[in-house]
Amino acid sequence: MGNRGMEDLIPLVNRLQDVLSSVGQTCSLHLPQIAVVGGQSAGKSSVLENFVGRDFLPRGSGIVTRRPLILQLLSANTEYGEFHHCKGKKFTDFDEICKEIEAETCRLTGSNKGISPVPINLRIYSPHVLNLTLVDLPGITKVPVGDQPTDIEYQIRDMIMQFICKENCLILAVTPANTDLANSDALKLAKDVDPQGLRTIGVITKLDLMDEGTDAREILENRLLPLRRGYIGVVNRSQKDIDGKKDINESLLAERKFFLSHPAYKHMAENMGTPYLQRMLNQQLTNHIRDTLPAFRCRLQSQLLALNKEAEEYRQYSPDDPARRTKTLLQLVQRLSVDFEKLIEGSGDKVDTVNLSGGARINRIFHERFPYELIKIEFDEKKLRREINYAIRNIHGVRTGLFTPDMAFEAIVKKQISSLKGPCIKLVDMVSQELINTVCQCINKLSSFPKLHDETERIVTTEIQQQESKCRDQVLLLIDIQLAYINTKHEDFIGFTNAQQTNNQSKKKVVAGMTGNQVVRKGWLTISNIGIMKGGAKEYWFILTAESLSWFKDDEEKEKKYMLPLDNLKLRDVEKGFMSSKFVFAIFNTELRNVYKDYKCLELACNSQEELDSWKASLLQAGVYPEKITVDGQGSPENFTDPQLERQVETIRNLVDSYMSNIYKTMKDLMPKTIMHLMINSVKEFISSELLAQLYALGECSALMDESPEQQQHREEVLCKHTALKEALAVIGNISTSTCTTPLPPPVDSSWIQSSSLIPPKKSVTSGKAVFRGHAPCVPRLPTHTAPSASLSPDGLQQLTGQPNRAPPSVPRRHPPAIPNVLSAQNSITHLPR
Repeated sequence: MGNRGMEDLIPLVNRLQDVLSSVGQTCSLHLPQIAVVGGQSAGKSSVLENFVGRDFLPRGSGIVTRRPLILQLLSANTEYGEFHHCKGKKFTDFDEICKEIEAETCRLTGSNKGISPVPINLRIYSPHVLNLTLVDLPGITKVPVGDQPTDIEYQIRDMIMQFICKENCLILAVTPANTDLANSDALKLAKDVDPQGLRTIGVITKLDLMDEGTDAREILENRLLPLRRGYIGVVNRSQKDIDGKKDINESLLAERKFFLSHPAYKHMAENMGTPYLQRMLNQQLTNHIRDTLPAFRCRLQSQLLALNKEAEEYRQYSPDDPARRTKTLLQLVQRLSVDFEKLIEGSGDKVDTVNLSGGARINRIFHERFPYELIKIEFDEKKLRREINYAIRNIHGVRTGLFTPDMAFEAIVKKQISSLKGPCIKLVDMVSQELINTVCQCINKLSSFPKLHDETERIVTTEIQQQESKCRDQVLLLIDIQLAYINTKHEDFIGFTNAQQTNNQSKKKVVAGMTGNQVVRKGWLTISNIGIMKGGAKEYWFILTAESLSWFKDDEEKEKKYMLPLDNLKLRDVEKGFMSSKFVFAIFNTELRNVYKDYKCLELACNSQEELDSWKASLLQAGVYPEKITVDGQGSPENFTDPQLERQVETIRNLVDSYMSNIYKTMKDLMPKTIMHLMINSVKEFISSELLAQLYALGECSALMDESPEQQQHREEVLCKHTALKEALAVIGNISTSTCTTPLPPPVDSSWIQSSSLIPPKKSVTSGKAVFRGHAPCVPRLPTHTAPSASLSPDGLQQLTGQPNRAPPSVPRRHPPAIPNVLSAQNSITHLPR
């Protein structure tokens, strides 16, 4: 049996199983156990009852086991049972245990044959058992009954697969002797997940029900239809014995007598029967734990390492200690300050690679959204020329002016400057909202303390709103300052002398501040208006420069698809489609020429509104303006009858453009600085130096640190898990790895076990070998672990990850079984009619 440490490991695994169940099994550890698999009425329940020596499992016709039963057998001086869902209650009457199993099953599944994958945990202490952990699974059924769904077979197989696919699970495949072993559903499922037979143990029941003159000697000797771990035969009580309440101990004596007296089995009687099966399973489970110990220890250590820091914080925190509460409050506020500063200023710690947040979003507002808003009001040629015309004529009145009036220039400039209030106030609002979002992102870490969370959010949000009001007043003051004095001596102002010599087209490029080949923007866009016959919508890598828009096959920029000059291009908004998740805008030619091949316009799609706004801002920067805007200066909104008036309008228009260009540059520079100083830096300073004082001023510091019920439960779960993992590692550390155990038998030819597949084989992801799968649910996708046993075959274990198409809900159809290769040797075995 090995040393004492190995014997103690099974109870430890049981205790760990209980701990993980109590906390929702969030550790994701696959604990070593034995799953009992077989068809309905195969004798699974009888085998388990024989182990215990008591009648305690529900019985009846059809499907009786409708929830997995995790049965933990522990050797003890007294005999009683405990349920995990009835903590502290000891069941000494095994009839009561049976009733509790039925009641707990019906609680989740109803009383009409429904099933559920939620297990029932039962622990039985007895002087007549050896330490074992077994999982009794529902029997494989073919035909639904009661309110069972039509795909009940697939649901049961899926439930079984969830247990037996784990490498730490031994499979006890139970098959009656009076059925065709080659078509055993239990062995088929076992082979799906354990093709090398490393974890499968065969059990043959109902040997006493075989036809007279037939026996299963060659099967039990593992010569016919062999398994790597072989078979063990057992004789259970008959239905008549069960109805007559025949004592299990008498049944075990009758089983012993059967093997000793039967001519085909008496030479192997010592290796047959329920007591031998129990001893062998105890040894196999102990061996299996020993073999999987390195990988199991690694998983325990990784889980413990992940919990160490959190558990240490919770262990030091005492909810009822005022000093500890005050210290925790101070630490939380300091952490909030550090987190907020990192999000605003940027940090290399825990970089978000999915979304922009904090300072990056504010930077985008400063340098993309705000310039976009300015450019939208910068050019409205028709309106501007009309206003200049009316200003000049109104200033002259009834007289005919000989000179261009500077008062008209000043009036138009002041009106243009006043129009900046809208975009500037909008900028303040956007930054304020981003600041609130960033603060809320940081404050969410205080959710363990609901009142502290709410008060902190209220105080900081109020401060942001106050600073926003101050910043708004300062921005309006900046605009009033610009209105107070029109500085026509500015070094960048062209003056009246040069006003008439300015070329609008060249001016546009100068204002943009770009050379012809300067790259404005790069990124992915989808051309969405190409018909399906021509390839349909495709995504390309676009490059926008000051003179052209080009797109490539990918971001390596090697295969250019097209280059579109920006001359005479305009952009317009396109309504988002009802079923589309894309945000679309269009580019077209004002001279009604084709933009791309035979397309009059090019519809380009982005993945988000922010990306759309950013592309539109970049196109405006490159001189591609919205449809309603005219920038070429050709044509006059008024039919000028006075050439002198037309020259005066053109002169003032150039002067206004030159002066407003300086104003735009100034505002683009001052606005971010003003907001940064009055809002962002002020809020940072407030959180780091004033927030704690205001929280103390509430006079409820003790109440602020009251934990939420969820946090209390989470803390207890973490500490419980951490303690259990430490205990497990401590016990594992005392186990001698030199324990003498029975070596794994050599591989055998198990090709006689038919695959459960009725479709062509799929390739296994991990092994690359063809693995046949059928309508039964596939093995859940799991990470591949190398079994530490030294006797693994070179091929190792195969992990099945393919998911076949599930058949429609109906009664499953089964093809006739294929004839095994060893059929000629079966003439000595006759089965009862099925």
